[in-house]
Amino acid sequence: MKKFFKFMALALLGLVLVACGKSGESDGSGKTYQVGVAIYQFNDNFMTLYRKELESYFTKLGEETGNKYVLDIQDGKQDQATQTEQINNFIAQGKDVILANLVDPTAAGSIISSAQAADIPVVLINREPEVSEMEIWTGKTAYVGADATQSGTYQGEMIAATDTKGDINGDGTVNYITLFGDPANVDAQQRTAYSVKALTDAGIKNEALAEPYLANWDTAKGQEMTASALEQFGTKLEVVFANNDGMAVGAVTAIESAGRKVGKDILVVGVDAIPDAMELLKNGKLTGTVLNDHYNQSHTAANVAVELMEGKEVQPYYWIDYVKVTKEGDAELKDAEAKTETIKEVKERYAARK
Repeated sequence: MKKFFKFMALALLGLVLVACGKSGESDGSGKTYQVGVAIYQFNDNFMTLYRKELESYFTKLGEETGNKYVLDIQDGKQDQATQTEQINNFIAQGKDVILANLVDPTAAGSIISSAQAADIPVVLINREPEVSEMEIWTGKTAYVGADATQSGTYQGEMIAATDTKGDINGDGTVNYITLFGDPANVDAQQRTAYSVKALTDAGIKNEALAEPYLANWDTAKGQEMTASALEQFGTKLEVVFANNDGMAVGAVTAIESAGRKVGKDILVVGVDAIPDAMELLKNGKLTGTVLNDHYNQSHTAANVAVELMEGKEVQPYYWIDYVKVTKEGDAELKDAEAKTETIKEVKERYAARK
């Protein structure tokens, strides 16, 4: 009998030790994980889709695993100081993982270092940091996103594939403007450069009518800047490259107000395949867009976060391909595998494209 009670005591002690594991609190059927999510701003079409899908997918993961993922999602309001304070609060609260869509990607280094000091892994999403910052805490830091050069290339290719190849007035040169998202954002920089590079690579002569118009990813700003360009350049303006669909939607509004017609005497391309843009595309009022796949990016970010919370090491880079969209069916959301890369592979690839 004494042996029996000794065995039961040891068994109970073992259960207590398991329940007190570092990675989360257990309710007997699963563990509860605290997930801090920092979004650069809620008032953004793409990140709204991303955020909602992220919440939905974590709920699904919880149902499948028996674990509970408690998301604390904060709005950075497009201010890095505000967001840094929010992330520091996540660290002070001892979150199990932090997902960060940074206002300013150059802040990644200090944020990773602070999280490392507290042993809280980090998944950076959507806004790519410098490679050097991804070297700070390898195995416990990951970037999940899409290669912006691909989205820019697709924009240029869609213009090159039109009947006029963008040269609507037939003078031998594609005259264009770019609606620019954010000078500090690598996606904006690369979309701007590679959209034009795709035209040049296709042997199409092109000319920027002005320096990129800073429209801050905003629909109203996109409309304002396009209206200004139309007033200044008139029918000489043939193509509008927009770094995102929000600005593209604004551009279309300005174009229609000026009495011009997309597809007939001017072309407009965007990025993200948001619902407003897809409605314009469906009605022949947008030349094309590029699906920035929030569905698979958010799922991959969540899966990587779960691996980190389970104590595993992860790859530094996870890429989801963009998708060229010129008709409604092209933007259909479906499961896709992320491509992984090491820091060495990324460095070599980036060096080769310069």
